[in-house]
Amino acid sequence: MSDFKATRRGVLAGAATLAAPAIVRAQGTTEIEFYFPVAVGGPITKIIDGYVADFMKENADIKVKPVYAGSYVDTLTKAVTATKAGQGPQMALVLAVDAYSLVDDEMIVPFDSIATSDADQAWLKSFYPAFMANGTIDGHIWGVPFQRSTIVAYWNKEIFKEAGLDPEKPPATWEETGEWTAKTMKREGDRVTRWGIEIPGDGFTYWLYQAMVAQAGGELAGDNGRKTFFNTSAAIDGLQFWVDLMTKYKSHPTGISAWGTGPRDFIEGKVAMIWHTTGNLTNIKNNVKFPFGVSMLPAHTRRGSPTGGGNFHLFKGANAAQREACLRFLRWVTSAERAAAWSIATGYVAPRADAWETAAMKDYVAGFPQAAVARDQLAFAVPELSTHDNQRVAQALTDELQATLLGRKQPKQALDDAQAAATRLLRPFQKS
Repeated sequence: MSDFKATRRGVLAGAATLAAPAIVRAQGTTEIEFYFPVAVGGPITKIIDGYVADFMKENADIKVKPVYAGSYVDTLTKAVTATKAGQGPQMALVLAVDAYSLVDDEMIVPFDSIATSDADQAWLKSFYPAFMANGTIDGHIWGVPFQRSTIVAYWNKEIFKEAGLDPEKPPATWEETGEWTAKTMKREGDRVTRWGIEIPGDGFTYWLYQAMVAQAGGELAGDNGRKTFFNTSAAIDGLQFWVDLMTKYKSHPTGISAWGTGPRDFIEGKVAMIWHTTGNLTNIKNNVKFPFGVSMLPAHTRRGSPTGGGNFHLFKGANAAQREACLRFLRWVTSAERAAAWSIATGYVAPRADAWETAAMKDYVAGFPQAAVARDQLAFAVPELSTHDNQRVAQALTDELQATLLGRKQPKQALDDAQAAATRLLRPFQKS
């Protein structure tokens, strides 16, 4: 048996021991704490605080404390560090793709080991399969979807009309994307005053790139997180398209566009189109002064976008009563009505189908049909890149992608180097 399999069996056995016999709620008040990735205060913290307050009004025997822990990476680091010190949270919302690493390090417990009633099982089955994919490993459910997304395209209808394009029609292919965004460029002499398109090259570089690979008909990982396919023909074609936007069509800024710059540039009319998370939908809707469209990403051999965002994970330090309390809170906060409210407030995709059948969501989509685009794109979605030792594998790919965007390497050489690095990192996890 490999070390990996032995570790996995030990985690599951421990979870089963703590989950059986049936969990009995503790007398008095049970306190639980969860870490949530918010870099600064503002609307998100107020929404979560409101949910927590409402839940505690309805569940007087449970006290819930949210801790806003910074970025996704900050949240993961703090949760793991605190857990190793025996002072960890009972739950944390971290990137869905970090599930392999959390399982390998014996940090989390599978939800299906405690969510054992018929109602619990129905709840777990209520989420979209596309969002469950990253949190399901070896048949066990390690993550519950909450703050989930796909990548969508936003375009400025006024700029499209000005450029002689149909303002109601987004580009449907790579070629149309390049040609149409080139037409929306605006210059004053040699200076560009408006770009055609921006795709962020920092923050979540591999995520945006994975969309292009999917559109070329490829995938980046497989074999249960043990192998990567970074230098296939589809992978190379995807990166070449990103480079072509800069060099062939000259509609994309050269170098690395910042994650936070795209939405601001779009709102200010400095770019005609951006690719970005649907999690920016409400921000853009509330701040633009012009009509805008939201569309699925364009196709090459097919349409495609990776899913993204965070899942709730149950950390091993929680005792039986706390696990029961966590389960009650999660079932409450991810109910159809609250999933709909969260989606309306933030732009993230309500992760379960029945949320879209609530009166609030139906009314919202009727008045703002752009809100349904990311959900509809789930039909073409692929799981976000996730492997064992995921952060280092993703970073190896990101480094090579950025080298290419900066003009330091050609796509094939960069992806050959990324594949070599990933193969080395994943060797300890290969089947024995």
